[in-house]
Amino acid sequence: MPAIEVSHLSKSYHGTTAVADVSFEVGAGEIFGILGPNGAGKTTTVECISGLRTPDSGRIRVLGLDPHHDREALRQVLGVQLQESQLPGKIRVREALELYASFYTDPADVDQLLEQWGLADKAASRFGKLSGGQKQRLAVALAMVGNPRVVVLDELTTGLDPHARRTAWGLVEQIRAAGVTVLLVTHFMEEAERLCDRVAVIDRGRVAALDTPAGLAARGPAAGQRMRFRPSAPVAGADLLALPEVSRVEQHGSHLEVTGDADMISAVTAYLARRQIIAAELRVEQTSLDDAFIALTSHDGGISGSPAEAGVGGGTAGR
Repeated sequence: MPAIEVSHLSKSYHGTTAVADVSFEVGAGEIFGILGPNGAGKTTTVECISGLRTPDSGRIRVLGLDPHHDREALRQVLGVQLQESQLPGKIRVREALELYASFYTDPADVDQLLEQWGLADKAASRFGKLSGGQKQRLAVALAMVGNPRVVVLDELTTGLDPHARRTAWGLVEQIRAAGVTVLLVTHFMEEAERLCDRVAVIDRGRVAALDTPAGLAARGPAAGQRMRFRPSAPVAGADLLALPEVSRVEQHGSHLEVTGDADMISAVTAYLARRQIIAAELRVEQTSLDDAFIALTSHDGGISGSPAEAGVGGGTAGR
């Protein structure tokens, strides 16, 4: 049995559709990511899964439980850290954990949680005095205080500095190592690539794609290689785009960014060599989940401007 089943979920607010026909399953022990632009319906989806909102239509099961009809039973097996979660500024860390522990029939040991999540030296500190990273660690500890089998983490690392963000990633990996299924809502592509076994991209209230992070990157319209360089002489973007190996050419100031298949780099390099043009400041990258995400959630067709006819300039071209 999947840990989470969502089938044809829909939810509207005052005539505005937030979620329209969303379906996916999350396997037991999986870290499953939900990605999407702001307003795509991510938080509404996880609030319906968590039993905080009632869907207009569709079917949801978490460990076989209906979040609406089996709310009390679900609360004993599901931990939730929501994006807008806040505590009173004067409550102390230990007090918050003990309060939440009182809601469960078989809670985790508070001292063990304080130690596990690096909060032992902050047990007597007030919530309002904690740093952003410490607040996030407390949010995870509160989500785990009921010994859940499934945990929902909504925008866990928003607002954190890079060091605190990576620390939070380690916390998520610890949760999965304990056998807990994780539903992770994020808009950081690096976070999804690092943590998630699979991801669903939600756009305009619908699932636009569902795959592993590597699978999404590989099957995107710009999948393959990308090179960025400053040519030593004018380059006709239309000529580069005419190469069979090239799928897209973009201008970024004095630099060109060329995307194509696995043979694109050698084809472009040969083109430049024939014209005795040097590719200065050359960078070569694999296309990423970020590229796939932009392609899936962009509604301008992925093309702006027209093929470059002469010079470094020439707008953006894609085919």
